[in-house]
Amino acid sequence: MPRFSVCVSSYNDAEYLPLCIKSVTEQLFSDFELIIVNDGSEDDSGTVLQAFANVDSRIVPINKEVNQGVHRGRMDAVAAATGDYILFLDSDDCLAPGTLEALDSVLTRTNADYLHFGMRVIPGASIDVQTANSLARQANANPGGLSALDVMRASYLTFDCDWRVTQRVFSASLAKRAFSLMEGDGFGVGEDAYENFVLCALASRIRYANTIIGYEYYLSRGGTGFKDLDASSWRANMKAYMACSDAAMRFAGDDRNLLEYAASLRKKLIESGMNDWNERLCVDERARMLSHAIDLCGNEIVATHLMRFARDEAYAALMHDEMFDDESSYYALYEQAKGLAGNLGVNSKDFLCYYVKAKSHIEDLRRRATVASYSGSDIRIFVSTHKNVNAFDSVILQPVQVGCALRNDRFSWALHDDEGSNISQLNAMYCELTTQYWAWKNTVSTYVGFCHYRRYFDFNPEWHKENEFGEIIDGSIDEASQVKYLLDDMTIADTVRSFDVIATPSIDVCKFMGPGATIRSHYAAAPHLHVEDLDRVMDIVIERDASYKEDVKTLLCGHKARFCNMFIMRRDIFDEYCSWMFPILEEFCRRTDMSRYSKEGLRTPGHLSERLLNIFLLHNERLGRSWRIGELQCVHFEHPEYQPDLEIPIKLDDARPVIPIVFAADNNYVPMLATTVYSAMANASRAYRYDVVVLHRDISWENRDLMSGWLGKLDGVSVRFHNVGNIIGKYKLTTSNAHISVETYYRFLVQELLPFYDKVIYLDSDLIVKGDISELFSVELGDNLLAAVPDIDFAGNVNMKDGKRVRYAREVLHLEDPFAYFQAGVLLLNTRAMRDAHPMTQWLEYASDDKLIYNDQDVLNAHCEGRVVFLDFEWNVMIDCAERIGAVFSFAPGEMYDAFLRSRSQEKIVHYAGFEKPWNTPDCDRAELYWSYARRTPFYESLLARFVGMAKSDTSDPIQHERAISQENAVRWIADSILPLGSNRREAVKAFVRGIRGRK
Repeated sequence: MPRFSVCVSSYNDAEYLPLCIKSVTEQLFSDFELIIVNDGSEDDSGTVLQAFANVDSRIVPINKEVNQGVHRGRMDAVAAATGDYILFLDSDDCLAPGTLEALDSVLTRTNADYLHFGMRVIPGASIDVQTANSLARQANANPGGLSALDVMRASYLTFDCDWRVTQRVFSASLAKRAFSLMEGDGFGVGEDAYENFVLCALASRIRYANTIIGYEYYLSRGGTGFKDLDASSWRANMKAYMACSDAAMRFAGDDRNLLEYAASLRKKLIESGMNDWNERLCVDERARMLSHAIDLCGNEIVATHLMRFARDEAYAALMHDEMFDDESSYYALYEQAKGLAGNLGVNSKDFLCYYVKAKSHIEDLRRRATVASYSGSDIRIFVSTHKNVNAFDSVILQPVQVGCALRNDRFSWALHDDEGSNISQLNAMYCELTTQYWAWKNTVSTYVGFCHYRRYFDFNPEWHKENEFGEIIDGSIDEASQVKYLLDDMTIADTVRSFDVIATPSIDVCKFMGPGATIRSHYAAAPHLHVEDLDRVMDIVIERDASYKEDVKTLLCGHKARFCNMFIMRRDIFDEYCSWMFPILEEFCRRTDMSRYSKEGLRTPGHLSERLLNIFLLHNERLGRSWRIGELQCVHFEHPEYQPDLEIPIKLDDARPVIPIVFAADNNYVPMLATTVYSAMANASRAYRYDVVVLHRDISWENRDLMSGWLGKLDGVSVRFHNVGNIIGKYKLTTSNAHISVETYYRFLVQELLPFYDKVIYLDSDLIVKGDISELFSVELGDNLLAAVPDIDFAGNVNMKDGKRVRYAREVLHLEDPFAYFQAGVLLLNTRAMRDAHPMTQWLEYASDDKLIYNDQDVLNAHCEGRVVFLDFEWNVMIDCAERIGAVFSFAPGEMYDAFLRSRSQEKIVHYAGFEKPWNTPDCDRAELYWSYARRTPFYESLLARFVGMAKSDTSDPIQHERAISQENAVRWIADSILPLGSNRREAVKAFVRGIRGRK
């Protein structure tokens, strides 16, 4: 009985077989048999094999008439083997000299039944060394443990190690047992993964001897693993991969660990097959074979891999500085993957991970394409920004990232102030002037202008209301605001070409500083600035040109000036201005020691430039330059931050299912919102994760951070805020109920904003959730549009003798059964079915009907009738607001009324519907329940202040919003130091300014 049985399965390898045989027969260790299965070869393999067998009795040929594949060949070889140990060798590979001797030594010492040894990878002509080295590293990796589970985990779950059966030695008893248990049909590729799966699972003494580099693997010898495939070959390979993984699953049986590894193996084999689809099939064959991939693997799996390819190709396009192309393969793959996934109605974590990245890369490519078009415009208005913000759809308004020389991140969607001749490294002092310097030195457009990521010119000739500091305050940078302020390229171009210089209107500082104020005293009042700097820079102006002395005096002693450093100039005027201003600031910096200045104080050159702009314009106007100077109002956007689309919250280390819950609120309602969310999360099952999404238009950063940080500490809870102002702003939505806000319509946005969820819970923000919200989510919806609780209030009104509600239900809402009307404060939405029923725009158009009483609730009832799952009353128990239980609810059908009354003792959700709320009505029904949750939130004091009447009478929101003028605006923070927030003087000035604006 030989020590080793070396088993080879060969098919059409006559070219390489002699070298393979010699690598074994020339081993110094001679106690072996070499079993070679000639698997129906059509070349000279049989002749070659017989010639070697004739001269060496250790060679055992097995000739087969029909090719059955490597796996069958190995099964035949193992069955014929008589050695103590079995070693597999591919017919186009070799054993290194001394391998058998080294293996025998280790086996004698360890008595292993599964011994892994080292491999040398020899790349073919078409293979780069890096690829070969990477394969060698994996092939020679150690799993970190020697149990079967350790090795299988490394091979089939983390993929840190390889799974080939070559490069291993098995005891004959292990190999024969394993191969006797293996299935034998359908494996054309992937057989190693299946064979090693069974062998490793059955092994009891696994050892690694990777220092023995005994296997010589000729990578791509013959090129079979890298050649293009035809459709039939690819389809056969995919079927083989699936057959291997199916066989592994069947072998795993009910063993939890083996099933996990088999499932992971299946994913990896499918990935290999899909990689071949993408890399080795021609374009036409890919399209033809996609349906076969779907038949074998299913829509979701194929969509996942298409999205992976889209991600990788889009990233490569970014790295190669390409522009977005809607005919590119990455975009085609992206759209194809979304279509297969059912408009993202999938919950596959892999798919969503790839989708998030692919979408981000494609968005970056789109923005980059926009940037590339900027240089062709003869009007360029540069928008300075240091953060990721929204931008208008415009070729003229061009974002520039400032301070790039001081930052590691670079925005692909913006120009950069550190390219070409620049002073980007001075951004901390020069502020947005680094953009102006860059534009001066590196651009050639006919007109040049400057805005700020928060502040834009208003090109609409209609006057818009300003605050006391001369700014129009608005919310977000979106389509609606672009239309409102005519920030389209055509209007901008027509306006700009009508003037030589455009600036913001002059502001009279006396309006907020009082009589006698001057521009100099305004600067002196700034807490972080030094008026000596203003005097110094003006001295430099006069030293350089004495003719400016009169203009300096006019500005400093006057009480009007233009602020914000916003202007648009004809190129020759801009060049003249920069040639005059920048040397002045350079000289100022040379003369001034700012080493001890505060961070704001270091921005002095930027503040001084605002005053220098005024000097420049005053001087040239006095000289009679005849420049056509126009004035445009300044719009200040409070929420310019870029808001990407909502994505599913992915946590790779948390496999719990996700339950999405959507709320709608404004900044004033945050304390109530927080109370409702907390009650739901405090009582929710920890078997799930909860994706809490808050739709809003104005919730401040402070409130968002406080709420998300506080609730995010609860196990499995994430809170996200999404501004929907740009969507809602397109519709004229009103409510006929004084207690209902426009936020009530946000539920119609859910189906589009969360396209990756098929089912979503929507809750009003005046609830207390006592039950487990996951139970509500588990309700089966089938093809119904939603689940909700019958509206006991509406049913009571329907039964009133006056018949008004019946007529309304039938004539306006066209309901067949008015008693089937539901209450919309608690909804389980079948978002996939709702998307199929109507697009979001259609739902909002329905909601614009001014004949409706309960607005969104009426819309849902009118268009969902017959497709509603009715929940038990306990899921939406309305309180006894103004004693409506007796006055209205009791008129409902008796069975319905009794069910409602029973629910009052087993409430899962208490709904404070109506005008009586715990925070405004001391004896409100169920008030004590509300306060028991409210006092555990960080907004308790705010709610309490409302309750006891401590909030100021001129505001319903004690939580301060983000300031209407940004902190970097000199007008604002200088004014704040003179007119403190809440002071009588400030309020008096505000009243005075409002009076002026009103007369205007």
